[in-house]
Amino acid sequence: MRSNVPASLILSVALLGLAGLVLTVGFAPGPVSAQMLMNGTGATFPYPIYSKWFDEYIKVDPSVRFNYQSIGSGGGIRQIMERTVDFGASDGPMTDEQLTKAPGELFHIPTVLGAVVPTYNLPGDPKLRFTSDLLAEIFLGKITKWNDPRIVAVNPGVALPDRPIIVVHRSDGSGTTYIWTDYLAKVSKEWEQRVGRGTSVNWPVGLGGKGNEGVAGQVKSTPGAIGYVELAYATKNNLPAAAIRNQAGKFVEPSIQSTTAAAAGAAKNMPSDFRVSLTNPPGEDAYPIASFTWLLVYKDQPHQVKGQALVKFLWWAIHDGQKYTSNLLYAPLPSQVVSQIEAKVKQITYQGKPLLAAR
Repeated sequence: MRSNVPASLILSVALLGLAGLVLTVGFAPGPVSAQMLMNGTGATFPYPIYSKWFDEYIKVDPSVRFNYQSIGSGGGIRQIMERTVDFGASDGPMTDEQLTKAPGELFHIPTVLGAVVPTYNLPGDPKLRFTSDLLAEIFLGKITKWNDPRIVAVNPGVALPDRPIIVVHRSDGSGTTYIWTDYLAKVSKEWEQRVGRGTSVNWPVGLGGKGNEGVAGQVKSTPGAIGYVELAYATKNNLPAAAIRNQAGKFVEPSIQSTTAAAAGAAKNMPSDFRVSLTNPPGEDAYPIASFTWLLVYKDQPHQVKGQALVKFLWWAIHDGQKYTSNLLYAPLPSQVVSQIEAKVKQITYQGKPLLAAR
């Protein structure tokens, strides 16, 4: 029987079918090596070292990529409590109330130690020294001029200008602020009563800057300014970092060695949850405004594969990752603390079963 369909249409359909076959074969699904994305957010204080770690770790495990938003410790605590990220980061330990409100048990995993430094913008970048009471009174707004006799007295030979002091502080919820105000609350009764300590406080005076980056930038662009930042940010922005008189009465400059000295006492009496304050420690060589910084992770992970990736990274960070600390002006974890952290990381589970293979 002869078909009434034009030959040209039959040919077109045949060609389309062949093309479809070619397309199907050409795009047949094969093995895909998808990269897992780990999301974290929080502290700006450790951002330089975390950025370095994430770049280095992908060379160790190319299957994992990290997306870290440096928004301040307050944001890191809030988002891990809301479970919108895989890990949070904070320089100020969570409060008992915050831990109680979290939807699961949260671990504080110390990663490195860092120093918070007073930094300033004065002609010639003189090397200054401060006592604890000077810092408290400056940030309380009670000392308002750079050539105040009390500042001059502890900086003999330094030409201090007749210029107003402009205080710069963090405007966001910040672990760096917690460290700074924790120190001031320990050394000044007036500060403790009027302002207190916290990731966010009601500042008596000053201008706000967002993040360590914002404070460093504000100080750098404002003649007569004084602020507080993590040591790496002062160095990166070519800002001076003052020496501070410690509890032993010695003026100590912020450094890896003096930060490590601040941790020496705490390492001997480390609480099991690692929530410890290192500010104003004893010891002649101890820099008085130093702290651990922590990653915040749930003890029982919601996803097995992501949980395994997270604990592997944590293990790498507290061991191999420590070799990157010095170049970025952080102090490595004391060896006795590392062994305690190892035990904590081994307690991280998925549905009650440990995620880290026996080591």
